[in-house]
Amino acid sequence: MLYLILLSVPAAVLVWHLTAKFKHHRQQRRRSALQRKPLPDHCQAILQRDFALYRKLPVESRAKLHGHINVFLDEKVFVGCNGMEITERVKLLIAAQACLLILNKPTDYYPGFETILVYPDTFVVSVTERDGMVHSDSVSVRTGESRHRGPIVLAWDQVLHGASDERDGHNVVMHEFAHKLDEENWSMDGLPVLANPQQYAPWKQVLTEAYAQLHRAIEQDSHDVIDDYGATSPAEFFAVVTETFFEKPKQLKHQHPALYEQFRAYYQLDPIQWGEARDL
Repeated sequence: MLYLILLSVPAAVLVWHLTAKFKHHRQQRRRSALQRKPLPDHCQAILQRDFALYRKLPVESRAKLHGHINVFLDEKVFVGCNGMEITERVKLLIAAQACLLILNKPTDYYPGFETILVYPDTFVVSVTERDGMVHSDSVSVRTGESRHRGPIVLAWDQVLHGASDERDGHNVVMHEFAHKLDEENWSMDGLPVLANPQQYAPWKQVLTEAYAQLHRAIEQDSHDVIDDYGATSPAEFFAVVTETFFEKPKQLKHQHPALYEQFRAYYQLDPIQWGEARDL
């Protein structure tokens, strides 16, 4: 009997491996078909009207974004909260802003979660803080939240603001989805999965110095293009710099050239080029 059990273990492993391989192949075929599928004209019109960065994109980048949006909408679930109605426009604008982050990156479309909760405006969450044996409960008003290995929560009015104003350095969708990129290695610490092992040393060096520089700017009450909220933690720094990289690329490159280069290499695109193409 023991001999038969031992024989069955490799067989079960083989079956599991083949099943996983088949599922992955089927997923890739479905994604490839969706990536080639044109985005309907009325959807493109919504993006053209409501998403400022979309209007800057070169034509070939728009086509790639359309494919990513198709896959994203096929795999993610949107849930309205506090009376929020989930319309095609709601899903499209969230998907477009999230997919801009993965436009040129090898991607698994934000694995590990599928649900996006959307509130009409700011929402309240309960917060528990612990200090040894002392626990304190409070509430926090938020515009967005990325729950570790869980859903993303967004305030629709802030989603609209982030889409329409591409120059203020604030974009709640990009911020929260940057957190999802950060946690792909199971830890939300400002160090996402990089394409090449050689990138980790310069990434750590450059971001550590820029993080310290932001703290110094706050202490000295001097201006930094990176929002002060980035000084909260390395994870928030990564998310805030992501917003700045896409919405204030020229200012970020001028003030933090090495940091800009790290993010340009990570996202595999250069938003400064979009502005130049638009201004021609």
